[in-house]
Amino acid sequence: MPTTLLIIHVHVRVKPESVDGFKAASLANAEASRREPGVLRFDVVQEHEDATQFVLVEVYRNSEAHAAHRETAHYAAWRDTVNDMMAEPRRGTKYVNASPDDSGW
Repeated sequence: MPTTLLIIHVHVRVKPESVDGFKAASLANAEASRREPGVLRFDVVQEHEDATQFVLVEVYRNSEAHAAHRETAHYAAWRDTVNDMMAEPRRGTKYVNASPDDSGW
């Protein structure tokens, strides 16, 4: 497979009483993440029908950028803050870019 962007969807189910706190912490992490040089996109989306379901949509230039992201203070703060807010362990799925081609990002 050719070298391409690394796209990760992180699925999170949050405890009902923690929705607001999780959302606030995730929005702060996303804002800081977007300023990283290797991050092309970092979205926080919440399911319309079930407010406890979130997906973080992360797009990195490469796997090194993702590794660098996981070393940042804002990621560590998010991870530690939301750990007890999750109803189950988060699940990440990695993808490669199919369209538009990488230059379209």
